Parts: sequence; structure tokens; C-alpha cells
Amino acid sequence: MYFFLLNLALLDLGCISTTLPKAMVNSFWHTRDISYSGCVTQVFVFVSFISAEFYLLTVMAYDRYVAICKPLHYGSLLGSRACVHMAAAAWGSGFLYALLHTANTFSIPLCQGNAVDQFFCEVPHILKLSCSDSDYFREAGLLVVSAFGFLGCFVFIVVSYVQIFRAVMRVPSQQGRHKAFSTCLPHLTVVSLFITTGVFSYLKPPSVSSSFLNLVVSFLYSVVPPAVNPLIYSMRNQELKDALRK
Repeated sequence: MYFFLLNLALLDLGCISTTLPKAMVNSFWHTRDISYSGCVTQVFVFVSFISAEFYLLTVMAYDRYVAICKPLHYGSLLGSRACVHMAAAAWGSGFLYALLHTANTFSIPLCQGNAVDQFFCEVPHILKLSCSDSDYFREAGLLVVSAFGFLGCFVFIVVSYVQIFRAVMRVPSQQGRHKAFSTCLPHLTVVSLFITTGVFSYLKPPSVSSSFLNLVVSFLYSVVPPAVNPLIYSMRNQELKDALRK
């Protein structure tokens, strides 16, 4: 679990470092400029980190499933080599997805100006600058295909937690059930925050869309989850709880 938490922390750090420092510099210097190559790099790195984080959260759901439903097999199913392979698969999948997404996005001719109505280079706002509907729908088709992949991860997480809850409810003692739930609560909270903010950002109806709302929603899914994740997991630390109370 701590090995996966280390990878999650690195991904969170990467997500924030990709967007927030540039936005802060632009705000400080009262400018909104970013170079074309900088925009390409920002899209690639951010998409790579954010997608790898979702894949890693899927792996962590499997980790919690094995820990609670198959505790006697935990050492054999999730040994050091298996953990490294699964973490590498999450990072590699995010990298390949970002490479495909970035190459497809920036191969589209952009002729509707060069102003992205966002505090960082976000793919949907870049697509609004495309020259033709056919180019836009080509990238939108890739987004739909990608959505099915993420939907598969989401279904896997849901099925894992259904099995976990069924196993926990069979635990005879209340203390045992509380301990089992406490090991899953941080992960479940992080997944819920990540999914709800991301879904609302990309699936909100156009009728409620505005520049200010788009800015707030993008901030929620790109900055808030990575910033809050360490706090959520740290709340399991009794010493930290005592310090906060004081």
C-alpha cells in the first residue's frame, strides 16, 4: 500500500507542477502568454500524469480487494515484483495515452485565434480553435474511445468495492469491520473526489457553461484532488490527528 501511495504522491506532485507554477507566474506578471511548444508540453505532461493517476487508483482498488478479501494470498498476489509491474503499467499507460492524445490534438490545424480560455492548455478549449468540424470530431472520437477505457477502470473499481463490502459485512466483530473500512476509506474518498470533479468538468451541459465556471471546474479537477490527497491519507496517522486537535 505504501509503495502505491509513493507513486500516487509523485503523480499528484507532477499534476500540480505542470499547471499551477505557470499560472502563478502569469498572474504575477499580469500576462497570459505561453509558447506553442510550452502548450504542447503542458498538455502531454498533464494528460500523462492525470491518466496515470486514474490507472494507479484502479490498481490500488485491486490492492485493497486482495488485502481484505484474500488476505492469506496477499504476499503471493501482490509481491514486490507484481507491485512494480502494476505501477509501471499505470505510468506506461498514462504516457502512451498522453502521447497519442497530444499528437492527435496538435495535428489539427488551429485557425480560430490563439487564445485558450483557461488557466492552462486544456484539450477541450484547444479543440475550440480548430479550423473544421471534421478535425474536431476526429479528436472527439478519440475522447469517446478513451472514455470507454476509463469506464472500464471505473467498473473494475466498483466491482472491487462491492466484493470488499460483502466481505467486510461478514466480519463478526464491529471492531474488525471498522478496521477494514478504515483501510479503504481514504482510497474511496480520493477516487470519489477525482471522478466527480473530472466527470462534472467534461460532461456538464453546455447551458451551464461560462468562462468563470469553466475556470472553477478545471481548477477543481486539476488542482484540488492532487492537493487534498496527501491530507486524506495522512488522516489515518494518529499523530497527525492529535496535532490537528491541538
